[in-house]
Amino acid sequence: MYGYQNTTNIMTTPREKEYPFYLKATVILFGLILLVYVFSVLGGILVPLAFAAFLAILLNPLVNALMNKKIPKALAIILSLLLAVVFLTALFYFLSTQIAQFSASFPVLKQKFIAISDSLEQWIYLRFNVSTEKQVAFIKQALDNSQSLLGQTVGTVLGTLSVVFLLPVYIFMLLFYKTLILNFFFEVFKEKHSKEVAEILKETKLAIQTYIVGLLIEMVIVAILNSTALLLLGVKYAILLGVIGAILNMLPYIGGIIAIALPVLIATVTKDGYSTQLGIIVAYMVIQFIDNNIIFPRFVSIKVQINALISIVIVLLGNALWGISGMFLSVPFVAVIKIIFDRIDELKPWGKLLGDNIPTRYFGNRSNKKTVAEEIVDE
Repeated sequence: MYGYQNTTNIMTTPREKEYPFYLKATVILFGLILLVYVFSVLGGILVPLAFAAFLAILLNPLVNALMNKKIPKALAIILSLLLAVVFLTALFYFLSTQIAQFSASFPVLKQKFIAISDSLEQWIYLRFNVSTEKQVAFIKQALDNSQSLLGQTVGTVLGTLSVVFLLPVYIFMLLFYKTLILNFFFEVFKEKHSKEVAEILKETKLAIQTYIVGLLIEMVIVAILNSTALLLLGVKYAILLGVIGAILNMLPYIGGIIAIALPVLIATVTKDGYSTQLGIIVAYMVIQFIDNNIIFPRFVSIKVQINALISIVIVLLGNALWGISGMFLSVPFVAVIKIIFDRIDELKPWGKLLGDNIPTRYFGNRSNKKTVAEEIVDE
């Protein structure tokens, strides 16, 4: 028949089912909540393991260099760990000798601190008409409220000690089974993605190595600048305070404030007047400016490529999740996530959001004429 159309052999391909946005957003939200809960509960295991992974990546070039000299793998790992332990032992020995000198004069500092406290109480009474009894009661209440914070601090110290004892074991195991772990990453993905996996692993290793090395270089330079400034100002225990300030400076954003408070307190107790304290504040502000605009971008920030807004948010989130350890781990963790996002087409916008490359046009517009959306944003 001329008008007949055969429709029996027409094949229809099933269309991929599209879920509504609110359903996908809800699933992702619950997934993130569950992930954060698991990270929080297993923090005692994951934190030392994360530190060990970063340090293992840092020591990996040394292990490879020793193995190239025909040294057995296990012995090369042990020698690398011993060198790291010697470096940390020398650092702690230096700090302990400085702290010993500080503790020797602690009774004199205590007497001066009490005298300054009495003068401050008298000044507050004359200036604001607040009796000494009310001041003492206020201080006592503040101390009572800080007991929980003290308990958290003790818990953090104990947790740090446990991390110190677990780290060598974890580092040895990660370096020893490095080939097994890397093969797992290649085998868990399809063979056609092997090139992308290799690039992600290579960039991750480079980002972590440069970040940790950059932090160490920054710490040394800031310690020298701090100690030199305090020595020129005639502050006692200048080297100890300078080194402690450099170590605290590794804590993003809050470490610098504490680093300034310590030498100001010591100068208040050991010196008359307030010119030295003012000099410390000015000197540390200059050092912070040099650090933020020259040292950190040169040795740390460029290698990680995370913008300042994301850095602040992720550091605060890391502190809420794992405390001080989370603050240290947050930036390299996000750097690794950005490397992964940049290699997956669907996640590239999120990788750009984490980075510090600011686009010159909005909404992907490539023409010279502004879109309606751009005009609204620019108003």
